[in-house]
Amino acid sequence: MGEQRKIRVAVIFGGRSSEHEISCVTAGSVMSAIDTDRYDILPIGITRDGDWRLVTADPSELAIVDGKLPAVPDSGARLALALDTPGAFLEVAPDSLPRLVGQVDVVLPLLHGPFGEDGTIQGLLELAGVRYVGAGVFASAASMDKVFMKALLTAQGLKTGPYLAVSDRAWTRHRKRVLDNIAALGGVVFVKPARAGSSIGISRVPDATDTAAVTEAIEAARAHDPKVIVEAGIQGREIECGVLESLDGGEPDVSLPAEIHVAEGYDFYDFEAKYLSNSGLSIPADLPDEVTQRVRKLAAEAFDALGCEGLARVDFFYGDDGEIYINEINTMPGFTPASAFPQMWAASGLDYPALVDRLIRTALVRRTGLR
Repeated sequence: MGEQRKIRVAVIFGGRSSEHEISCVTAGSVMSAIDTDRYDILPIGITRDGDWRLVTADPSELAIVDGKLPAVPDSGARLALALDTPGAFLEVAPDSLPRLVGQVDVVLPLLHGPFGEDGTIQGLLELAGVRYVGAGVFASAASMDKVFMKALLTAQGLKTGPYLAVSDRAWTRHRKRVLDNIAALGGVVFVKPARAGSSIGISRVPDATDTAAVTEAIEAARAHDPKVIVEAGIQGREIECGVLESLDGGEPDVSLPAEIHVAEGYDFYDFEAKYLSNSGLSIPADLPDEVTQRVRKLAAEAFDALGCEGLARVDFFYGDDGEIYINEINTMPGFTPASAFPQMWAASGLDYPALVDRLIRTALVRRTGLR
């Protein structure tokens, strides 16, 4: 009898969003943790221009070195997903017929931000009938868009802080009205691209009535997304919690919560403070027991409210007023060993390789199509 074939996992990373480099770092860490005795890895990088490339699985090529971030190279065989053959990837070249690279059993889409985490690649994989790790089309899209995410959470009775959406049309046609509405939020505001992550494009404005500063912050956010969200600042502590889909169809599993400690010299947890500083985490967060349990319960409720699958990280503010506010939910959180999500699960008894393995196993048993 022949040797049993390994389960083949396509790891897709990079992409066209401003989080391209962080996606590469995530992929390098995850591929180094996949058990190659059980799984065969097909590493696929998407360049900033949107080309799909067969690339190296060497984690050292996808690491931050001396502060320099990695990227998917414009080299390697160009690939395409065969929509008429479930799980099949084709090598495509301008001077030859497409060649079957091989079929995969499951896709691990480690893409952050638009054109990946927002339901787009999930839709492509659904069309191709391929199993994949993480949330489906709607949950991915809704969670990526902070405006719709907050609206859906609020509709389910979950508390979020005050915010204002700024569409491209509103900003170009009714700017004064928008600025007046933002001023009404009062105090400190955070101006963010509505559909981006990794704290990219975010500005902290100390005074919502400072129209010049608000305008500058909105333009900075619009460099990444024409849709912007402005959130009222909440005095309190930043808490995060990890959620995993149950293996047996039951209630989701929830990690111990973590508290973010922003490094000195930073006004908030921006990109540099997150990835290039000595900002740290306390796990478990030093919270009263009843608050810890409340945070974990709310994390599971947010996961279910948006119809998430696979995994998510839910971010909170534990306000000085004693209230717990959900800030956002991230359906493909940063996944290096130093990232909050794996650290929370390690502290909860699930180490990094076991966490990666669980995500793959969860996806393998999920049926394709409508669920």
